[in-house]
Amino acid sequence: MNPTLESLVACMILLGALFALLGSIGLARLPDFFTRLHGPTKATTLGVGAMVLASAVYFTATRDGISLHEIAVMVFLFITAPVSAHLLAKAALHRGKEDADQ
Repeated sequence: MNPTLESLVACMILLGALFALLGSIGLARLPDFFTRLHGPTKATTLGVGAMVLASAVYFTATRDGISLHEIAVMVFLFITAPVSAHLLAKAALHRGKEDADQ
């Protein structure tokens, strides 16, 4: 693998790890349920997506053909994360704001 591709993969892994860390910190530090919901659904999803994309680039470059397993995981991740966050938010709204903080 050439150094340019290795640098691209390394940058995507570092960027993904940074976003995953920021999303996890947001999950732990934000004050209520609705703001804590943004940590895993926004930043962590983007971080894991960047790491999966780095894996897809690496395995596509080192093996024959396109690495479709990682692409399928990334599509599934980007479809299910917003849907699950929406369902969690709707459930919290139905329970009431004071119950959602507990």
